[in-house]
Amino acid sequence: MASFWSGNSAIRHGFGQVRAAAGRLPGYAAFWLKAFSQETIDLTLRTHTGLQTRIVESPGLSLSQQDLDQFVADLRTIAGKTLPAGSLTYGIFSGERERLSRAIVTLIREEATGRPIAFNALSVMSVELDGEPQEVTHLGLVMVDPDVQGQGLSWVLYGLTTLVLFARDGFRPKWISNVTQVPSVFGMVCDTFSDVFPSADANARQSFAHLQLARGIMREHRAVFGVGDEAGFDETRFVITDAYTGGSDALKKTWDVAPKHRDEQYNAFCLRELDYARGDDLLQLGRVDLAGARRYLQREVPAGSMPALLAASAVLALQRLVLPLLHWLDDTRAFGTLRPRSGSSR
Repeated sequence: MASFWSGNSAIRHGFGQVRAAAGRLPGYAAFWLKAFSQETIDLTLRTHTGLQTRIVESPGLSLSQQDLDQFVADLRTIAGKTLPAGSLTYGIFSGERERLSRAIVTLIREEATGRPIAFNALSVMSVELDGEPQEVTHLGLVMVDPDVQGQGLSWVLYGLTTLVLFARDGFRPKWISNVTQVPSVFGMVCDTFSDVFPSADANARQSFAHLQLARGIMREHRAVFGVGDEAGFDETRFVITDAYTGGSDALKKTWDVAPKHRDEQYNAFCLRELDYARGDDLLQLGRVDLAGARRYLQREVPAGSMPALLAASAVLALQRLVLPLLHWLDDTRAFGTLRPRSGSSR
């Protein structure tokens, strides 16, 4: 009898989860409709109970001065919970519109109080690849208020915004970059994205595309991740030596305090490749594509979420049926060997 009631309770609990997820579907639908229709992203979504996530693209262009000042103040509030006051001066913390015009910021707040508790700041860099400008999305800085760590925010902070950008661009593969000395972040990038180098995977190889992009990033975009001109770069291993010299000094970590990954291979790789006393970083390059989007949805997004399951199904359908046709019909942008139609006619 106890087994019967236990099973019955589990069924009721399961139906309750389904109803709750179904109740969130209209909100998710509205979120994705806005994501596809807005010229510049400014989206708000309830990603956790009691928490609200806002994604703002190019706040330096889209927000009024008053709103921008408050937005930057919220980011500094979060940073101030973990770092000494005024210790970060580069990138988004400068408050300069030009810097913030290239940023895409994901900010999480408590719904009841409006208190900012976590953020991720991406940056879009233009880098030359095979003689043509190529957009690279830098994963940027992630900070979480120590009071709320361990609440399952990582799937939002590390993946949701890149998924939105990927979807908005017609599900075309997009290059991403990441600079880190933290084993848990290094492993997350290896697990989530495709064609990542460097990686703990023994099969990972540096392509000429990786090398071109890395050279362009280190030549033109060091300020994006707070690396000074005097920092060195090992092109064989993609290691930035003495990296914490360009305004990011407060982020430097010792091996003992750097958060570790649950998979020991990533910890061993970072310990072997990086000099933590000197302050080295790994520059990772990879791509977000359909395979990576599927891994993200299956591994990172909470498994019991009905919208996540529906999104995973949609990705599979796009991969197998719809996407090739959409790319073929779009004659305005390049995809693989296909080239856009010339604007002139004869």
